[in-house]
Amino acid sequence: MTAQSAPIVLDFDDGIDRKTLKRLRDRFLVVNQQRWERAHSALTYRQQRVLEILPLVFHTNHPALPGYLDRDCPYGFSHYKPSGKTLDAARRLARTFSLKDEGSRRPDLDALFLMGSPGTLGHSVASDLDVWLCHRKDLPERGVRCLERKAVRLSEWAASLGVELHVFVFNAEDWRNGRQRAEVTGENCGSAQHFLLLDEFYRTSIHLAGQYPLWWLIPVEDEARYDDCMRQLVDCRFIRGDEYIDFGAVPGIPEAEFLGAGVWQLYKGIDAPWKSILKLLLIECYARTSGQPLLSAVFKRAVYEGESQADELDPYLLLHHRLEHWLTECGADARLDLVRRSFYLKAGLPLTRVEAGADYWRVRSLRRLTGQWGWTETELARLDDRQNWRAEDVTSIRRSIVTEFTHSYRLLSKLAREHGTRASISAGDINLLGRKLYAAFQRKAGKIEQINPGLAPSLEEENLAFHHQSEQGGDGEGWLLYRDLEDPTDAFWKPVIRRSGNLAELMVWCYCNGLLTRSTRLNVRAGRSIASVNELREMLDAISGFLPHPVKPAGRELLSQQVRPLRNLLLVNVGVDPQAHLTELGLHKLSARHDSLGFSGGRDNLVVTIDQITFNSWHEVSLQHYASGDTLIQCLKNILASVAGRPTDLPEIQVHSHNPGHGSAIARRVGELFSDVLRQFFAGSAGPHPLRYVIEMDRRYFILQFNGTEPGFVTVSSFRALIEQLALPQERYLPVVFDRYAIPEEPALRAVCHASEPDNIQVFYRVQGERARIWVIDELGAVFQWEQALASRRYLLTPLLRFLENLVERRMLRQGDAPGILGCIQCYEVAVRDGVWRVERRPEVDSGDDLPGMEVQAVGIQEGDSRVRFDIFCGDQEFTVQEYGDQLIPAVAHYIHSIRRSPEHYPVYLTDVHLPHDLDPQVYQQDIQTSQYLYYRSVLEESLNNELQNRR
Repeated sequence: MTAQSAPIVLDFDDGIDRKTLKRLRDRFLVVNQQRWERAHSALTYRQQRVLEILPLVFHTNHPALPGYLDRDCPYGFSHYKPSGKTLDAARRLARTFSLKDEGSRRPDLDALFLMGSPGTLGHSVASDLDVWLCHRKDLPERGVRCLERKAVRLSEWAASLGVELHVFVFNAEDWRNGRQRAEVTGENCGSAQHFLLLDEFYRTSIHLAGQYPLWWLIPVEDEARYDDCMRQLVDCRFIRGDEYIDFGAVPGIPEAEFLGAGVWQLYKGIDAPWKSILKLLLIECYARTSGQPLLSAVFKRAVYEGESQADELDPYLLLHHRLEHWLTECGADARLDLVRRSFYLKAGLPLTRVEAGADYWRVRSLRRLTGQWGWTETELARLDDRQNWRAEDVTSIRRSIVTEFTHSYRLLSKLAREHGTRASISAGDINLLGRKLYAAFQRKAGKIEQINPGLAPSLEEENLAFHHQSEQGGDGEGWLLYRDLEDPTDAFWKPVIRRSGNLAELMVWCYCNGLLTRSTRLNVRAGRSIASVNELREMLDAISGFLPHPVKPAGRELLSQQVRPLRNLLLVNVGVDPQAHLTELGLHKLSARHDSLGFSGGRDNLVVTIDQITFNSWHEVSLQHYASGDTLIQCLKNILASVAGRPTDLPEIQVHSHNPGHGSAIARRVGELFSDVLRQFFAGSAGPHPLRYVIEMDRRYFILQFNGTEPGFVTVSSFRALIEQLALPQERYLPVVFDRYAIPEEPALRAVCHASEPDNIQVFYRVQGERARIWVIDELGAVFQWEQALASRRYLLTPLLRFLENLVERRMLRQGDAPGILGCIQCYEVAVRDGVWRVERRPEVDSGDDLPGMEVQAVGIQEGDSRVRFDIFCGDQEFTVQEYGDQLIPAVAHYIHSIRRSPEHYPVYLTDVHLPHDLDPQVYQQDIQTSQYLYYRSVLEESLNNELQNRR
């Protein structure tokens, strides 16, 4: 460095004097004035207006000035006299403004500082203004709150002028003691850093009004005994107490603070990578070279030694020189190159087309620096041409940024393991920052990568060509993306922008990263698919209506909660003809069945593929492709699983299908299905509710239900198998709900299941000619169904009711006074009224009369793992398994046949069945479900009646 003035030496042991202290303060003020002038000159006219009037709006509480709240809001700086330019700026806002003499009133405010990049080589027009407003320590809480509201209102006024202004309100004593008022937000680092921020403040701040930093007056070599020196200055009255503000010393950075500060910079780097990369590497440099002085100390030492030229004291140049020296010694050429590019892009000064202006000093300094780096005009032009960067350029640069961020994250993880419990960041803040990092950079299956986090202004393409892989002779089903491909044959030597396994993923990637807009011209070479430009246009409309662009990062409130899906877009049959096998023959199925999941006479499922696009609460976009197996059910199951953890907020479901023949019908049907299923399982913003949801699709039946919060499904291939599945025992009450288009040929079963109630045994019947159909829904919702001949309406239900009454009676006797499911018996007739299937309550029809023939009872025997066998009692006659073995049923049938007096054939009905409690060898069943009794009753009755039929 070139000394411009004689060095100043302060020796607190040998003695100091007020003149030397004043000379030292004035030297810092010279540097401060140069920085203010540079900051002012680098700003736009509107930004200059904000900066000029900023001290005055806090020094006075004038209703005509911006930010005014009420007459009681604290105001006033000590030793502040506004300049003529400031007063002129105030009068431009309020012609009648005049500065009143406050007399001996005690000021409420201590100091005002501008910090960060303004006045430095790193400042650009896009940079924001960060201001520290320090109030006196004894200000009442009400006054502090009023200042904070005024700061917000002032920021809003500045925003109306196109200026991003952030005012942080606090007092110096709270700062020294590490008491933070604010949490992590977009511009506040919360608890993440203290000494690192103070280090930055001391080397970058511009004093605007009020007290001067006491830190200026403490030599670097005395930082270790800062408090003693401070007390000596004040107690011995070398300085006035109201003239200086004390934020404390920065003798070094505690290791525990690197973690919080590093995570914070990673947080900031998501949206502004260039500055964050520089600061992340500075943090690492500080951590790895703990014996080297901090940059604030380098700055202060240079001023003490006589340097007062702003070029030599530029904070960003000091930062760059430190990183360059460190990385050169480490041999980290790639990281050094990234630092240089980040530095250049942060400055935002395109040297290849810059014009001379008021901030020519920045051009001069940056040219000198790039010349030292050996950059050519070609390299400068490539960086200056950010407006025309393409996806490949951005992807390459982003890869190097993510590599650096990954390196930093690994270092921070190591620090967390070593100092996690002592890290200078709250658990809430580090969790919040970690979630934002995860949302921005974590790779996971299906996630759409955002390749342009503020790297280029736009990646929009004028022409995009989507080529199916089969167009180039391949056997795969993937897609290739090209630009400016007027002649399809050029694809063989043109570079591929991106490859993808399916068309929808490629479209979403292009949209989310800004390559594809409504003005982009499209070309499609579909190969074996049926995709067309028209389909891509419709898909783009659906995606743009579903997802905003650009996708903004999630806010604090959303990141503080568990991630959940906000909305889903289902793209059905992208590039697929669901009836391709008929289309090839020029045929189309016609039928009265219009359900897209069981279309026409063949009951074809027209949903072949689904691309599920999900936008979640952390503002991640992901796509899951379903193209094999039962795609619709798999997609439905995954959406149900994503909702089960937080049923209070059901995601929005949108569906789009282009297929020209049935596209709108398919989309409507799929949308109805998802809406119905979500409503059933999560009605009342609670759930998942216990039920079984039956969907008929593609000549099969799917039964959806939850096990806890995990959805699952069972598939059966016929209606008979469905009935058998619905009759199986349950662990709890599970009603059966049918999809609106399921079992259209079985409306009676729909009506029966709709009338299901818990804890009751419900008997339903319908008489049709000489036959009757009977359904029993037991206490846990199992549905048992059969048909039988109608010998007499009088005795239609009597055997069944007597059987069920015996069962209920035994349960009552066994349970005694203990609470349990007793299950009263209710009877209903299924009838059609005005074209609507209904169930109508009927009184129990068991008159108590004797049934024809004798009572037949069965008692089950379970021996080890063998199947259940039965002893049968016909009146007083006993038939045991031990005596008759496999001939038990023929023996019982022979006995019944022999005692019948009439040759007329009539069926045998069991009036009672006893089952062992270890019916399942693995489980002891205290209460066996009614459906299990009905199953064994039907098996025994069928065996006996078949045997009797053979004896006629």
